[in-house]
Amino acid sequence: MKQCVEHFLAAVWEQLTAVYQQESKRISDLKEQSRLQAGIFQYLKVAWKKGKSPNGMILIDVYEPFSWSDSSYKVEAGPYIQEFTNVHHIEELFSALCTKTEAMFQSEQYGPRFFDYRFQVVLEFEDDKTVFQYQKELLNNRKLESTKQVLATFIETKVKAELPVRPSDNDEFFFAQYLVNPHFFHQTAEEVEPLIHRLQEKHRANKERLDQWIYYYTMAFKHWAEEHFLTHYFEQTGDYMKEWVLITEDPVQQLEQEKLDFFLYVALKIGQKEPATRLEYLELAKQLGSQQAADYLEKGSGRFESIRKRDVFQGQANDILQTIDIRVMVEEEAAYREALCYINQLLEEGFPKGYKLTLKSKAKNYLPIKKLAKSKLHQFFANCLEFPNLFPLLADYAQLAMEEFTWYQDVEPSEKSAMPGTYAVLGLGLSSRDYFTLVQRYMLLVDTEHQSVQDPYAETFLEAHGLSMEIMPVFVAILLGASESAKPLKGIDIRELDLLVALRQELEKKEDYQRAFALYRIFGSSKKLAQRLKQESAPIKDELEKLLQWMDS
Repeated sequence: MKQCVEHFLAAVWEQLTAVYQQESKRISDLKEQSRLQAGIFQYLKVAWKKGKSPNGMILIDVYEPFSWSDSSYKVEAGPYIQEFTNVHHIEELFSALCTKTEAMFQSEQYGPRFFDYRFQVVLEFEDDKTVFQYQKELLNNRKLESTKQVLATFIETKVKAELPVRPSDNDEFFFAQYLVNPHFFHQTAEEVEPLIHRLQEKHRANKERLDQWIYYYTMAFKHWAEEHFLTHYFEQTGDYMKEWVLITEDPVQQLEQEKLDFFLYVALKIGQKEPATRLEYLELAKQLGSQQAADYLEKGSGRFESIRKRDVFQGQANDILQTIDIRVMVEEEAAYREALCYINQLLEEGFPKGYKLTLKSKAKNYLPIKKLAKSKLHQFFANCLEFPNLFPLLADYAQLAMEEFTWYQDVEPSEKSAMPGTYAVLGLGLSSRDYFTLVQRYMLLVDTEHQSVQDPYAETFLEAHGLSMEIMPVFVAILLGASESAKPLKGIDIRELDLLVALRQELEKKEDYQRAFALYRIFGSSKKLAQRLKQESAPIKDELEKLLQWMDS
C-alpha cells in the first residue's frame, strides 16, 4: 500500500474512531431499542475536496447526508495528498478503505447492535474538474440470517397472533422498512399486502395506532419508490418543486413487469394517505408504458360503473383516485335523484366511502351550520335537501356512507374534516323529525376526538326545532356527539320543570363523564348552575340539585 494511502486512511480512522467510540457509548445506554433493528450504523462516506486550503479537506459522513445539509466531520489533509497523481491511486485508496471498513464492520468491537447487517462505503475524490465516486455494499451474512429469524418470530408472535397482542410502535417502524427490503420480502403485493392488512385490522379500533401504522408504511413505500425504482427511469429536476423527467433512452425495454406491478401497488397504498402522490405515481407509471396505470387514471379499477349518462345528469366515478364527478344538466328533483341513486349504488358495491366529489351545478345551497366547509360535496347534499321527496334516498345514502375513522376528501385533513354521511345526516336532522334516530346513530359513531364540525350543530338544531320533552333524547345525543373542545351553547336557558325532568331522566342512562359534559354544554360551569339553583324553589330546585351533583362528581 502506498504511503499516501496509509496516511489518508490514518487521518480518516483517527476521526472515525473518536466518533464511533462516542456513539457506541450512547447506543449502549439506549433502553428501548427495537428487536427488529439489527444495528444503527450502515453508511460511511469519505470525500476529499481541494477547497482553499493547500492540501484540501477530508469530509467524513457516518449517516447518509441530505442534499441540503452540511454535517460532515472535517479533517485537514496533509502533504501526502500531493502524491495522488492519477486515478489508480484513488482506486487503491478505495480498495484499502473497503478492506479496513469490512474488518471493522464484521467485528463487534463497538457492540452487537452498533452496525446494521449491511453497510455502504462511498468514496468521493475531487480532481481538478472531475469528481471520482466509488461505492460498495458490504454484507454481514451471519447478522442477516439472525435478523431474518427475529423477523419471522416477530411476524408469528406479534403480527399474526390474535388480539390483544400487538407489536410495539417502535417495532412497527422497522417492520415497515423490511417490507420494501428485497433481502426479506419479495416485492410483490401478494406477499406484502396480507401483513399490512393484518396490522390495519388490529388497529382498526385505535385511530392513533392505525394512523401511525399507515404513516410508517407510506413513508417506507415512498422511499422505495423514489430511491429504488423511479431513479432507474427518471431524473429529478428543480430545486424545490422537484419533477420527475423520463430518461431519454427507452427505459421500458429494461423494465421488469414485477417491479412495475409493485410500483402500482405502492402508488395505490400511498394514496390512502397522500392522494396527490398516488396521482403523480400513476402518471409516471403511464409514462413507463403501463396500460394498467392508464386504465386506473381513466376509469378506476373496472369494478364499478365508471360513467353513467342520463338526460338530466352525468356521473363519473374512479375508485382508484376515490373521486366522483356529478354534472347536473337540469336543476330539478329528477337530476338529483339520479345522482343519488348512482352514488348509493357505488357505495353498495364497495366504492370507497371517503371520496372526493366534484360538482357542476347552478344551484349553490349550503347548510346553516358554522364550521362546515363550503365544498362541492357539501353543496351537492344541500342541493339534494331542497327536495323533500329525496329525503328517504338521502337517509339510505347516510346509512351506507357512515364509517368511523373515515373522512371525506373534500377538504385537506383539518378541523373541517367530516365523516362520510355528515352533510346528509345533519341536513336531514334539521329538516324533519323523521330522521332523529339517524342523527342519534351518527352522534354515537362520530369520532369526537378527531372531528369537530358537529360542535355547532346543537345550536342550529334548537333553532330549527326548539326544545321539548320529545326532542330531549336526540338533543342529548347531539351534545354528547361534540368534540372535547366544544364550548357551552349560547342562548339556551332551560326553565321549565318538564324539560329539566326530561333532561335528568335522559342523563340517568349515561356514564358520569357524559353527564358532566352534557351539563357543561348546557349550563357552562357548575358555579353558574349553583348560582341559578339559589334563585329557584322546589320542585325546580330539586331537579337542579340532582344535576349539580353530576357536574361536581
